Amino acid sequence: MEERGHDDIAERGLRYTREHFDQILSETETYVRENPVQSLAYALLAGFVLNRLGIGRILRGIVRLARFALKPAILIYGAAKLYEAAQEEE
Repeated sequence: MEERGHDDIAERGLRYTREHFDQILSETETYVRENPVQSLAYALLAGFVLNRLGIGRILRGIVRLARFALKPAILIYGAAKLYEAAQEEE
């Protein structure tokens, strides 16, 4: 098998997400260190809002949606990998 010159799309997406997550986490940490009282107030407000939203119902909906979308996503991913393997053999 020959080495591919480009990364897999999923790998690039994961790397992009990790890079931005680390940046956001770093910026958040800096903000909290500079504004501890205001950060605590925001955290309490966010907790109150999440409590009032009924987070359990939201999470159940997300799990149901993920279960519904998982099978087609796996099928598409498998088909793409088969196509990729067939192209590499040619």
